[in-house]
Amino acid sequence: MSVNPTPKSKRQPDRTEDIDLSATELFELFGDEYTRRVYETITDQPRSGRAVADAAGVSRATAYRRLNDLRDAGLVRTEMMICEDGHHKERFRSVDTSISVSLGDGIGAMVDVAD
Repeated sequence: MSVNPTPKSKRQPDRTEDIDLSATELFELFGDEYTRRVYETITDQPRSGRAVADAAGVSRATAYRRLNDLRDAGLVRTEMMICEDGHHKERFRSVDTSISVSLGDGIGAMVDVAD
């Protein structure tokens, strides 16, 4: 299975390579309720890890584990954010992706994971 990210804005013009996940890896990743909740929160808007945990209703440790799994899979990227007080923190953003699933014998589906 191949996940083809496409740039949403001019901020990601170099994001055209294929992310290669097997169907098993993809189903294992999104088969977890917490991963789905965490991912949904950052498809709405980029957020810090703490904000993801709050919005998804999970502990910070769970949020960061799931965000790291999603980042390792190439579905999430991080940006450094400078706060008003001069401190910085990481912000998580979903990578614009469409997923094609082919089940064989010409049966297939296209799913937009993020828009």
